[in-house]
Amino acid sequence: MEAVHSSQIMTHSRKPEGRLALPHQITILTWRNLVTIARTPEALLPPIAISIFFLVIYKSTLGKAAGFLPELSGGSYIGFILPLSIVSASLAGAGVAAQNLVRDVSNGYFDKLLLTPVSRTALLLAPILAGAVILGVQAAIVIAVGFLLGLDPATGLPGVLAVLALAVLLGTGFAGFTVSAALGSGSAAATQGASFVFFPLTFLTASFVPLDLLDGWLKTAARLNPITYVLEAMRALLNDGWDMSALAQGIAATLILAVAMYALAFYALRVRTRRA
Repeated sequence: MEAVHSSQIMTHSRKPEGRLALPHQITILTWRNLVTIARTPEALLPPIAISIFFLVIYKSTLGKAAGFLPELSGGSYIGFILPLSIVSASLAGAGVAAQNLVRDVSNGYFDKLLLTPVSRTALLLAPILAGAVILGVQAAIVIAVGFLLGLDPATGLPGVLAVLALAVLLGTGFAGFTVSAALGSGSAAATQGASFVFFPLTFLTASFVPLDLLDGWLKTAARLNPITYVLEAMRALLNDGWDMSALAQGIAATLILAVAMYALAFYALRVRTRRA
């Protein structure tokens, strides 16, 4: 399997099409990551189970909170809290794709790829994109449970798809960070631990009440936290409607995070190649 993928990558990278070579490389490597992840589905279950568990708990204990929070205007609390569960699933599952990279590093396959004409961009983007796809699937499952709990999105199916797109974009940033940890450490434990670095950020934001109801240092931290703007965009789509300002801020936050984490992963790759 590994030899086949290596030969495919080398063949595509030597084709004269130029611009088509990089997409082919990214597609092959991303597909390889997804196939490997599919062979270990047990790695995907804990993040989904944890997110669904907390979603049910939030709904059961705080389900009537919308009637007491003026900022929600009596809207659905499930539509307010569901984005937090989606972000939690993204955080918990961000290291799944990076674990493939750790295995490739530890068994020497990654170093063999570095000796081929394969693009360094493809080597980085493949596990990141695979992680984003997995996180999109996890988010879809969490949203499906949300519908079972009474979710009624204000923007209908298009809004739900927009929420999924935001989840994938956010997952790209998280996956980029875990990929940089995998390249920098080569350790499965360190890579898995890196996925929890962002976890405190979910509580330094408007987790359970609207942003305007926060106070003091927590409100300041929430305004500086990119996850806040992703949550606000998702909540607007589910509870309020097409708030283009909130949506634009959410997209900008995910893109800034994704670019920053890709740059970090690229730096980690350069450090690793220099060591080699």
